Amino acid sequence: MKIPSLLAQYFYNNKRLDLPGIGSFFIESSSLRDLQNSKQRSVVLDVVTFENNTSLKDSAELIAYISERTGKMKALASSDLDSHLHLARQFLNMGKPFTFEGIGILSTVKPGELEFTPISVPVDKIRENNTDKTTISASPENSSPRYESFLTGPTTKLEWKKPVIGLLLLAGVGITIWGGYIISKKSKSDVVSSDVKTVVPQPVLTDSLLPSDTIKLAETINQPSENYKYVLEVASSKRAFKRFNQFKTIRWKVQMETADSVRYKLFMILPSVADTTRTIDSLTAMTGRKVYIEYQN
Repeated sequence: MKIPSLLAQYFYNNKRLDLPGIGSFFIESSSLRDLQNSKQRSVVLDVVTFENNTSLKDSAELIAYISERTGKMKALASSDLDSHLHLARQFLNMGKPFTFEGIGILSTVKPGELEFTPISVPVDKIRENNTDKTTISASPENSSPRYESFLTGPTTKLEWKKPVIGLLLLAGVGITIWGGYIISKKSKSDVVSSDVKTVVPQPVLTDSLLPSDTIKLAETINQPSENYKYVLEVASSKRAFKRFNQFKTIRWKVQMETADSVRYKLFMILPSVADTTRTIDSLTAMTGRKVYIEYQN
């Protein structure tokens, strides 16, 4: 279950939802019972109230709830929540409304002041979310916390090679970009002796590359720059949020933007390199989607 759905479920179970840096949603037990007993197919959540409070800190109970429902360690659950709320704050800071699934819409009235707008929700969804006695099944996904490949969903025992291939591809992309950055930097230096030949080490990808090396290469990809905007994917909100969280899990500084709150663009700002075609090909092979450069005005 994804973060937006978990937040709604937690809200209906606890009658309150505290979001760090944003504020709190409230609903009374009697109002919730009325909604559940409604004979209409959908109802407007005008009984939900919102209190603006940017000083709220992380909720240990909410993180524990997400950890339990997803089978992830609390550190990863906290990271997933932070990514979702960071995106929400970005939208609100830009003056764009942000929808909290199954709860309502927040929009910025003026700096530091948010306004809540109720939404229409199916009654069946409210009943489904209000499940205090929900238990986690003893499936392989929930029996023990584990990291999932960002290129694939849950894997079987026969698919153990896919995460390894993903790590090797990530290493190749990192080495390629770092090598190009070094070449570009050295070409601008005017302090090279005329009788000394500069030899640039060529990146070599071997089967012995370890996950620790991959993390260092991922950090290299995250070098701050504003030279090229590589568009990784344009997708609907559901897929965009999923991919955004997956990239954040492997420490890629992926950014997301939208012009209409329907189609979302995932992109990275990477250093300028001599061979952008090779970088595009590597990222395309890595993400499984055609990557392209969007030149900024």
